Amino acid sequence: MKRSPRTVISVDLAKNPRSQQVLHNRWHPDLLPVASVQPGEVFRVECVDWTGGQIGNNDSAEDVLNLDLSQCHYLSGPVHVEGAEPGDYLEVEILEIQPLQGHEWGYTGIFDVKNGGGFLFDYFPKAGKAVWDFEGIYASSRHIPGVRFPGLIHPGILGTAPSQELLNKWNHREAELVAKDPNRVPALAYLPDDKGSFLGALENQPGVARRKAAEAARTIPPREHGGNCDIKNLSRGSRVWLPVYVPGAKLSVGDLHFSQGDGEISFCGAIEMAGAITFKTKLIKNGMSLHGNLRNPIFMPGPVEPRFSRYITFEGISVDEQGVQHHLDATVSFKQAVLNCIDYFKRFGYTGEQIYLLLSCCPCEGRVNAIVDSPNACCSISIPTEIFDFDVTPQDGGHLVKVTTNCPISDVQKQ
Repeated sequence: MKRSPRTVISVDLAKNPRSQQVLHNRWHPDLLPVASVQPGEVFRVECVDWTGGQIGNNDSAEDVLNLDLSQCHYLSGPVHVEGAEPGDYLEVEILEIQPLQGHEWGYTGIFDVKNGGGFLFDYFPKAGKAVWDFEGIYASSRHIPGVRFPGLIHPGILGTAPSQELLNKWNHREAELVAKDPNRVPALAYLPDDKGSFLGALENQPGVARRKAAEAARTIPPREHGGNCDIKNLSRGSRVWLPVYVPGAKLSVGDLHFSQGDGEISFCGAIEMAGAITFKTKLIKNGMSLHGNLRNPIFMPGPVEPRFSRYITFEGISVDEQGVQHHLDATVSFKQAVLNCIDYFKRFGYTGEQIYLLLSCCPCEGRVNAIVDSPNACCSISIPTEIFDFDVTPQDGGHLVKVTTNCPISDVQKQ
């Protein structure tokens, strides 16, 4: 008889995350492992939400507006994998992900432009929020009426620790980027900063922790080790092969999402939640050299995902809102597809902020459809029609307004 998975990391949502040394919010090779597992062992890890409890289940976005981004993301780990050595591949299989019991809700946010912004910060510069309630596999929100959908639950962040050499490389190249426009808002990159840093068990050695924090990498972007990839299809049943850079791999996980759309466009754009994830690991010795010295992880999607039969798709090309032609610019093209989608759904009575939030977190599909036809790249975003409780296809005579917006996304948006 097989045993229940061993919980190797437990969290307490009632406590300040900075009092829980099983958490950390920076990447560094010298982080101290807080658990150890054998390859092939099934184990369970509990996670706080990415902000460490800074966002509440309420009808105001003041908490999003005032979020201390210097503290994010809070990750669980590192977990030492016995026998892992630099140059190996760590195969991680995701067996299960669930919200923590008694915490069956999540949120999607729009960040204020001065606090990170989002993909459409020039259109939606103020903070906003939608809270989602979970019923089994389904999510619905009092802030975006007329919508209900199953979640494709996944970790936003999963990664191994960098070596010192790799950490130095990250810091050098990102500092060069920031130097090109050091006063840009939002910033081009977020460099190491002792403010808000939390290095888990290293905090027992304050002097050491402060020195390490001065070079520890922020968790905001994805990098060679994995990290904040925000891939919605890295869900239950998936396998990912992560490069190992330090002895024991030092695996960390967090930023769990109940659901997310391709792109996570509003930055805090998934349905963020606290939860538990169950893993099984395997080592492929010398896997990095055996598989072509790839610069980034590999993954295979799992067999469990929502099934939709009908989508409505919006296209965009490399011509911006001012009519300026760009050459095969997929970012401009995808932005136009998203803006077209938002304008379309406003006809039903939704606000732009509501659809911006919805596109960030519902299981929509983003595509680069063509990248060879000069001068226009063609990108698209497809939203499943079944998530709405009314017909959203074009109709003769235009659209009949179907929804009401008397439940505000946030108090901030009304100011």
